[in-house]
Amino acid sequence: MTAATRFVGWFSGVGKVASDVLPVRLGRQSLSRTPAAPVRITGVDRALIWVAVALLMFGLVMVYSASVAMPDNPKFARYAHTHFLTRHLLSLMVAFIAAVVVFQVPMRTWEKLAPWLFVLSLLLLMLVLVPFIGKGVNGARRWITLGFMNFQPSELAKFAVLLYAADYMVRKMEVKERFFRAVLPMALAIAVVGLLLLAEPDMGAFMVISVIAMGILFLGGVNARMFFVIAAVVVVAFALMVMLSEWRRERIFAYLDPWSEKYALGKGYQLSHSLIAFGRGEIFGVGLGGSIEKLHWLPEAHTDFLMAVIGEEFGLIGVLVVIGLFMWMTRRIMHIGRQSIALDRLFAGLVAQGVGIWIGFQTFINIGVNLGALPTKGLTLPLMSYGGSAILMNLISLAVVLRIDYENRLLMRGGRA
Repeated sequence: MTAATRFVGWFSGVGKVASDVLPVRLGRQSLSRTPAAPVRITGVDRALIWVAVALLMFGLVMVYSASVAMPDNPKFARYAHTHFLTRHLLSLMVAFIAAVVVFQVPMRTWEKLAPWLFVLSLLLLMLVLVPFIGKGVNGARRWITLGFMNFQPSELAKFAVLLYAADYMVRKMEVKERFFRAVLPMALAIAVVGLLLLAEPDMGAFMVISVIAMGILFLGGVNARMFFVIAAVVVVAFALMVMLSEWRRERIFAYLDPWSEKYALGKGYQLSHSLIAFGRGEIFGVGLGGSIEKLHWLPEAHTDFLMAVIGEEFGLIGVLVVIGLFMWMTRRIMHIGRQSIALDRLFAGLVAQGVGIWIGFQTFINIGVNLGALPTKGLTLPLMSYGGSAILMNLISLAVVLRIDYENRLLMRGGRA
């Protein structure tokens, strides 16, 4: 190439093929410009979606397996063998539609709605206590009948408190080191929720909500000394609840010795049969559908004690797989929250991490109860146990996390959330 040609090439611009103007030669080999591969940043976290789908589908199978024999009981004689499967499938469909709609809502809208959603949850928690509105089951009044499903306001309260706590920390960021201006108002709000939940009674939901609120306060930057003071107050409060309630004390004693003659057929009945189920499962389980404990021995096998049926039918391997999936999901959600905070989106980051605390802690409690490591509490296994409102709020919370991840990716591409 002559000097004149080079000079003309500099000012004539690059043609359709850059190598025609500026070839690169390595020895005898001429290399043209390699077309740049398109950089694709997916809009959502597909791995998180597939893990959630895996848990939902496995839960659907196990709910059917755990409930297929229930119509043999005179109490459920009018139900078909697929009754709980059909209802659970309907709940999944409703929850999926709700999740798709929620995913379209920007996080700035949730930030504006957070206080109002908290007030709505308080109104529903009061409404469920009205005799002709709230539905009672086994001595607890926790549900509002909507026809196609029974809605549990405490599940909405978990989500509402999560949003409210995140919004509260954003508003109180400048005074987060002051107890009376930053922590006390939030503590009073949680106390009101707790009183309404204990009136149902639903101590399990109150525990989850308390941990969610405390976790968000801690992650939001509340002074460590204040946080430990709050934690100590909460522990003392729960201890007093147990000491002042005879039936709660009985649950603790039954948990400590479920095989005793006094508790084996009473408060320790569920735990003892749950442990029998895990014992029968051993390493590889007895096979899908082969559980004996679900045949009217283990109460609530399709809800609170679904993990015991998994342990019996799939053994230690099945239990470890489920625990591994939940651990990965919780870790991934917390990572999305940290990423959002790094992008200076504090509210979205605290919401995502609050969802991670919610799912992780409730899973820990449920599995701990099933294994006899914790006292019996009425908490379902997220995404898997039978229950319409629980599945609905679980998928809505995951949709919010996916929205946060979507907005994070949008910002990293240079767009606007």
